[in-house]
Amino acid sequence: MTGLARPTPIVDAGDPRIAAYRDIRERDLVRHQRRFIAEGTSVLRVLAGQRRFGVESVFLLENRLPGVADILGDLPEETPVYVAGSAVMDHVAGFPMHRGVLAVGLRRDDADGPPVPNTAKNWNTVVALSGIANHDNMGAIFRNAAALGADAVLMDAQSCDPLYRKALRVSVGGVLTVPWHRFQNAGAMVDWLEGNGFALAGLSPGGDAALETWHPPDKVALVLGTEGPGLAQPIMDRTQTLRIAMANGFDSLNVATSAALVLHHVRCARAQLASG
Repeated sequence: MTGLARPTPIVDAGDPRIAAYRDIRERDLVRHQRRFIAEGTSVLRVLAGQRRFGVESVFLLENRLPGVADILGDLPEETPVYVAGSAVMDHVAGFPMHRGVLAVGLRRDDADGPPVPNTAKNWNTVVALSGIANHDNMGAIFRNAAALGADAVLMDAQSCDPLYRKALRVSVGGVLTVPWHRFQNAGAMVDWLEGNGFALAGLSPGGDAALETWHPPDKVALVLGTEGPGLAQPIMDRTQTLRIAMANGFDSLNVATSAALVLHHVRCARAQLASG
């Protein structure tokens, strides 16, 4: 079994072994140190059960240790597991840690650039994001993508980092399971999608096609922009625009909700086609 049999007690919030959890701006941790913070039992379970991202250490409220024993058993034996009382944990985190479950993950370098050649040969459904700056929306989009079978999420450099703690927590670990890649700008992202055979679908209240009557192509990318401004017009002009029917007097849905509706439609349409 992993370090569960010999967890390391932490009695001082200044202990250098937990420096990554303390006094470091998350932006610096994620961008410059190539690490990220995973928070909560559900996210830790996903992190421990996959091999795309490494796990540097785990930091637990001491009374949470028995409840995550099965998760820790999935980690490499050499992974340090630190435990502390609530006073130390709260001081380190900077706020009352009711969940009491943290881990430091190791970032993958290949996520910060476009996919390598042939990556997309088995992809049929992709979510492409432009300017998604809200971490709640980013996390919810990844949760929807994981639940509804998207093969990958692509994004431009203007979108927020999916590995920020809040986005990762909202995604319930979806950020760790759905492949994702970043492009310098939305134009380069759309160029890559078209070059790899994807039809582009964009959402607009005045879209040309109603979602309920739309037949998704074999390879399709759902292109989403930030709430309010939406997609830039040059990007929108390159997509087939879809509209989602809504009650009179209301013209838009949350971007993550919209993504879920379209992904569900694509999934159902393909299932129906496969069943004959």
